[in-house]
Amino acid sequence: MKILKINSKNPDLDIIKQAQKYLKQGKIIVYPTDTVYGIAANVYDESAISKVFNSKKRSKNKAVSLCLAEIETIRDVAFMDDKTEVLVEQLFPGPFTIIMQKKEVISPLLTAGTNKIGIRIPDNKLSRELASEFPITSTSANISGMDVPESPKEVVEQLGDSIDLVLDAGICKYGLHSTVVDMTGDKPVILRKGAGYETLINLL
Repeated sequence: MKILKINSKNPDLDIIKQAQKYLKQGKIIVYPTDTVYGIAANVYDESAISKVFNSKKRSKNKAVSLCLAEIETIRDVAFMDDKTEVLVEQLFPGPFTIIMQKKEVISPLLTAGTNKIGIRIPDNKLSRELASEFPITSTSANISGMDVPESPKEVVEQLGDSIDLVLDAGICKYGLHSTVVDMTGDKPVILRKGAGYETLINLL
């Protein structure tokens, strides 16, 4: 495992390119978001996605969300109706996960065999730069069922050598999970309260 120090607000693009090279090779890395540290894999590489599940000891019956670089790329991976687009423009970038109908390009491994996918665009320049060439997975960097580590050191203690690279940017902005809202039905459904919850409530 390799650990590289990096600044979330002003990330070294050479380090970002190095990390993207890892992802293109099917490796998985730990990176900071605005909420907690996540595990990144190239979402178009099913072997790499499997590594994420193995690293977390996560059941394949649990879905994994995506991290994207910008709103304009959402339609590459998911269907977005008018009401969802309005909400997206108010919430992103930010500490939210919005559930949408997935497009065929997205592996069922990521969706637990459903037709839904979680979309994140974090309020974190580093994570958006990392996802600038292709979407990456966005799932907390911890063993399933265990506390989510606040620091890269704690991430390493939990996940060990199952990770190829850690981008160490210190403590994340919020330090707790994103708020999750499902927009695939007639009405929005909040699936998890987390960072930004009060903001979301005021918009719904």
